[in-house]
Amino acid sequence: MKDILERLVNGELNIDEAEKLITSNNILEFDEIAKLDMNRTDRTGFPEAVFAPSKNYDDLILIIRKYIENSEDDLIITKLSWERYEKILDDLDDESLIFDYNKRAQILIIRKEIRNAEPIAKIGIITAGTSDINIAEEARVIVEEGGCEAITSYDIGVAGIHRLFPQIAHMVKEGVRAFIVCAGMEGALPSVVAGLVDVPVIGVPTSVGYGVGEGGRVALDAMLQSCAPGIAVVNIDNGFGAGVFALTIVKSV
Repeated sequence: MKDILERLVNGELNIDEAEKLITSNNILEFDEIAKLDMNRTDRTGFPEAVFAPSKNYDDLILIIRKYIENSEDDLIITKLSWERYEKILDDLDDESLIFDYNKRAQILIIRKEIRNAEPIAKIGIITAGTSDINIAEEARVIVEEGGCEAITSYDIGVAGIHRLFPQIAHMVKEGVRAFIVCAGMEGALPSVVAGLVDVPVIGVPTSVGYGVGEGGRVALDAMLQSCAPGIAVVNIDNGFGAGVFALTIVKSV
């Protein structure tokens, strides 16, 4: 962009030409299958992410290759199965790349370098049940990728609510700036947490449940109509979105 602006100032480009070059520099389009946002980190503070399900594998590996060739930022691939992850490893076969895969969360981060820095804030992540951990782990990966420390406590839902209070007390003492609360079934846990703390709570309904609660819609509706103030709710199983929103909260202060 600096080169383009210098050429504009020097009269080598007119304003329309400069606009087209800047636009093409921001968006990498290839083979009519994808338009990658190359400057997302500069604009939003968080790198590009690729949603793996429903993508043809050939398209997915092409997206990954093109991004790696054109960006120094990390690339996040969400909802990626173990089988596809192993195939990506074989197809790329690049020792200069760092592959960080969380099997439980089914999320892959591809890096060109390790960045070690002090955490900018702490974020608490809790689940109602063990079955919700995969979604909480997705949020944890995103929180840590964004430069925060995640403090986790799993399986502390309302079915045994005495388990919750010491864990909340510990996280408050640690100075967490936001809570991500994952729950399926009746989705009650975010309301309970929001009634105990003075920081934002992000409710993540999960698709854990059966009967009327199957698929997570009951948990979603319960969180949306919570009596406790200070709750934001993301979509069902959207650990990624919860993690990014928590980062937005702590970085905006």
